[in-house]
Amino acid sequence: MKNTKQNFDEFMMERSDVLKAWSTGKDVILEEGLAYQKSLDDSRNFASTMKAASRRGDTLIQPRAGVALIDEHISLLKYLENEGGADLLPTTIDAYTRQNRYNEAQSGIEKSYSAGTSLLNGFPAVNHGIAGCRRVIESLKKPVQVRHGTPDARLLAEISLASGFTSFEGGGISYNIPYAKKVPLEKSIEYWKYVDRLVGYYEDNGVSINREPFGPLTGTLVPPFISIVIGIIEGILALRQGVKSITLGYGQGGNLVQDVSAIIALRELADEYFQSEGFTDYHLTTVFHQWMGGFPENEAKAFSVITWGATVGRLAGADKIIVKTPHEAMGIPTREANAQGLLASRQAISMLYEQKLPVGPTYRREIDLIKSEVNSVMNRVLELGAGDIDDGIVPAFKFGVIDVPFAPAVCNYGKLLPMRDNEGFIRVYNWGNTHVSEEIKELHRAKLELRAHSEGRNVCFQMVTDDIYAISKGKLVGRPR
Repeated sequence: MKNTKQNFDEFMMERSDVLKAWSTGKDVILEEGLAYQKSLDDSRNFASTMKAASRRGDTLIQPRAGVALIDEHISLLKYLENEGGADLLPTTIDAYTRQNRYNEAQSGIEKSYSAGTSLLNGFPAVNHGIAGCRRVIESLKKPVQVRHGTPDARLLAEISLASGFTSFEGGGISYNIPYAKKVPLEKSIEYWKYVDRLVGYYEDNGVSINREPFGPLTGTLVPPFISIVIGIIEGILALRQGVKSITLGYGQGGNLVQDVSAIIALRELADEYFQSEGFTDYHLTTVFHQWMGGFPENEAKAFSVITWGATVGRLAGADKIIVKTPHEAMGIPTREANAQGLLASRQAISMLYEQKLPVGPTYRREIDLIKSEVNSVMNRVLELGAGDIDDGIVPAFKFGVIDVPFAPAVCNYGKLLPMRDNEGFIRVYNWGNTHVSEEIKELHRAKLELRAHSEGRNVCFQMVTDDIYAISKGKLVGRPR
């Protein structure tokens, strides 16, 4: 294994430049941040909370939320904590910060003060700095995670971890390919090695920080094996830098059998690949993202989508569910709508607490198919990297061995095209250069032909378009009218 933990002296040299990117960076002192983290009660540590829930067999719930101003952000999170009953809290970062445009984020803060309402679509943590971020942490009882979408999150990680946030979402692939157009993959992977090395420093010194690659990717008909491959790769890169608490995610596809099978396959495969890399000192958990695609505008119908997601996530045995709101189709939700999504999800999870889903032959066939697909792609990535995952990532994307559907990044091959089969499973219509066996391709082809025959049409691109809008129109499979 050529690519191992980054040398600490090299990390510190890079760090001196990272902290100069915005004025609040000067306030970050590693030892002081470490001491502050150690002063926090264990109940506010994300990694500890996830680990305890996993051991109990609980499924935790977490919303998305973030506004521009500190007091308003605190008020929002306290409402979700107290009225929504969130087990875990987010701080969703604004779009300017995600692109490292801190001057524009600062302007957004100032305009928000003048307007008396948030004019940013999230919390600009870098601009608020350690003092502002700690006000957030100290106002809450539950652990808080940073959620964003940033190819270069180095300064954001420095400030947020020193401030008491105990979980950091994202990765060099999952926060580049679905979010950015022209960021070189080589660069984002290096930026995120820095983030993971920083987390590794906290771990080395007795503070557990949870890391969570972003599983849903583009959130649009992503075949499970693509999401799982990227999650495992980002997990390996994180563990190499000293991360110990890792949460791998998956975005709801819509078919119960496939979604449950995907979470089971994800957990089984992650342990296999992590241990084959020589890692044993880690704790793996899973997160299930409720439906990431188009939502119905009608609130009653939206609640149905939300509770279906909660039901599937619980039956799949996910340790955490990211909850949607009944205002998904209308833009940024009110705090009340956000809390309602949490409460609806909690009710579904609670009613299923004692119930187990029998995982019989139908599920096992899908689990085995997903695992075969993942292993095929991972083997080719290893070949391209001459035995090292790290070295295989960039050529794998360049040649289309890994291909994320509907992603904006120019470094993504962009040929893989998914659609649903007759039962709503996500299958692949055009494989591009994605590396799987002819037997697997034939299985997908046959499933899609069955759907096309039942609908009286040929397998065609229109089926993809129909599927993208289906749930917002009340169906899972996009049937012709």
